[in-house]
Amino acid sequence: MKKLLCTLLAWAALAAHGAEFDYRLTPKAVAPDVYVFVGKTEDFDTVNGGNIVNTGFIVAPEGVVVIDTGPSRRYGQQMREAIRQVTDKPVALVINTHHHPDHFLGNQAFADVPIAALADVQKGIASDGNAFAENLFRMSGDWMKGTEVVVPTRVLQAGPLTVAGRTFRLIALGGHTAADLAVLDESSHVLFAGDLVFNDRAPTTPHAQIPRWLGALDNLERLMGEAGVKVLVPGHGAVTQDAAPIARTRGWLRWLSETFTQSAAQGLDMTELFSLPLPERYRSLPLAGSEYRRSVVHLFPGIEAEALGHAH
Repeated sequence: MKKLLCTLLAWAALAAHGAEFDYRLTPKAVAPDVYVFVGKTEDFDTVNGGNIVNTGFIVAPEGVVVIDTGPSRRYGQQMREAIRQVTDKPVALVINTHHHPDHFLGNQAFADVPIAALADVQKGIASDGNAFAENLFRMSGDWMKGTEVVVPTRVLQAGPLTVAGRTFRLIALGGHTAADLAVLDESSHVLFAGDLVFNDRAPTTPHAQIPRWLGALDNLERLMGEAGVKVLVPGHGAVTQDAAPIARTRGWLRWLSETFTQSAAQGLDMTELFSLPLPERYRSLPLAGSEYRRSVVHLFPGIEAEALGHAH
């Protein structure tokens, strides 16, 4: 009896440990044959395991196209299993929209299929991937166990792309990072915008070039109308059927740029910027305070240096 009890307790412990690292990925159908895994509007931590990102997949006639693979090997494996619950078609191609770790560190689970990205995304993953992974280990703990960087081997270019019998339009932009890829599924008119668009979550800016990012948002907004986009999938936040998240992302970026430019002209330093109150419209926005402070660190030194240069 005692031996049986010990065995049951051991099984329970194993089950609890397994549940600890369950991302609970549930594919949300946003159009026929198009699915999204919607992440939390949070920062990385040891509770969510980095499940803060939107990833997705499209079931084509001859296979599956995956858009981004999440923040860890575990996420990628669970994503692949969730895809199997929808279709038994093989994964034909994985696309990484940009080189931030929550979008590509699940590549390991798809290492047996072609993984593709823009050339600069490929370079960014190769050069920064290990540092990104180490940082996520610090932030997300054992969720990251066994995760290793897998660099895309196929280079994508802007324009039409046919995969597994389905046609996509690739839009090469930038501004959130040096290279940001948006993917339009021509059949469903679903646009995967990557991290160029955030919905009801403050944008991240570690590699941002705000003027270029604003230009990319203008391009995406124009595309929404010209291509008859029916569904917009942002990199973070809820999926929508309109361009409102583009406008909100633009509003945040313009506010950051104006605030930092005016502060530099007035001679304020970073410490003084940290203490500035957020506008009322942003105070309830998830992660607004922390992302604002991070953006001060990311962006203000360059704007301050430019202002000082003009002063001389």
